[in-house]
Amino acid sequence: MTPLDFEDPAVRRLRADLALALRAAAHHGLAEGVCNHFSAELPDGSGRFLLNPRGLMWSEVQAGDVVMVDAQGQRLAGRHEVEPTAMFIHAAIHRLCRKACVLHTHMPHATALTLTTERALDTTLSQNAMRFHGRTAVDAHYSGLALDAREGERIAAAMGHADVGFLGNHGVVVCGARIDHAYDDLYYLERACQAQVLAQASGRPLAPVDAALARRVCEQTLGERLQSELFFEALRRTLQDEPHEHAG
Repeated sequence: MTPLDFEDPAVRRLRADLALALRAAAHHGLAEGVCNHFSAELPDGSGRFLLNPRGLMWSEVQAGDVVMVDAQGQRLAGRHEVEPTAMFIHAAIHRLCRKACVLHTHMPHATALTLTTERALDTTLSQNAMRFHGRTAVDAHYSGLALDAREGERIAAAMGHADVGFLGNHGVVVCGARIDHAYDDLYYLERACQAQVLAQASGRPLAPVDAALARRVCEQTLGERLQSELFFEALRRTLQDEPHEHAG
C-alpha cells in the first residue's frame, strides 16, 4: 500500500476526528492539564500514527495541531513538538498490540480504581461496566514515568489483546479499531468507574450480576455500535472545529 501523505484527505479526516475526540474528552472532564495523549494509526500499514502535540490543552486542539510520528515515535509532520512519554507508551501499544487507536488518560474515577488493591473496574456491577466484561487487563506494576522504550513495551505486554488497560497507580488506556468506537468506550468506562466509586463510598454491600449475564451484555453492546457512531457525530455537531490560523 502506498504511504499516505500528511495532507491526504483520509489523513485530514483522521486528524479532524482525533482533534474532536480530544476536545470531547476535555468537555467531559477526562483531561488533565496538557498531559496524556490520544493517537490513531494511519490506515496504510506504514506504522506511522497521529498524536496530539505537546503543550496544548485538549480543549484547544484543532486538526491542524495534530502531529504525525513514525513507529519509533519520531515526529515526521506537524508544527508542534511531541512529549516523550507519548512516544514510548503509544508507539509500543500500536506496534506490539496492533491497536489502531490508543487513548490514554488519567481520568479521575478510572484512575481512582487503579489505586485500589483490585486495580480495576468490576465488570459485573453496572450495565455500563458490563460492556467491558472480558475486555480489560491490569498492569499492577507501576515503575514511574514512561521515559524509555522498555516501559512502553512492558505496558503493551501487560495489555496483550485487551481493549482496556488499567495501569496501577497511574491511569487507563482504551484502544479500538476506530476513533469513534474507542472514544465511546472511554466515555462509558469513566461513567462505569464513577458509578462503582460512588457505590463503594455508600458503604453498602455491592450487588454484582453473574459473569454469564455480564458477558451477554458485552456481546450485545459490541454487536451494534451505531450508538457509538451517533454519539461521536453528535459531539461533532456540538463541539465544532473552530477557525484556527494554523488549521490543516
